[in-house]
Amino acid sequence: METITHVSVHEDYTLEIKFNTGETRLFDARPYLGKGGFTRLKDPALFKQVYIAFDTVCWPGNLDIAPETLYDRSRPIR
Repeated sequence: METITHVSVHEDYTLEIKFNTGETRLFDARPYLGKGGFTRLKDPALFKQVYIAFDTVCWPGNLDIAPETLYDRSRPIR
């Protein structure tokens, strides 16, 4: 199972994520910004508060995305 070891925020609501596999991938969070509690992440200041906990990315307010989803719905960065 993939876990997150590092995350960086980009201005366009994408996350550059490093996995324990050594891979670095780019995840586009924009499709999630219109769903449920994730609508709060439209606020750039809140989106930038991303942190790693429990092997995945999280935001204040108990928001997180499963590491499998982050991996499966991201693309490799070369």
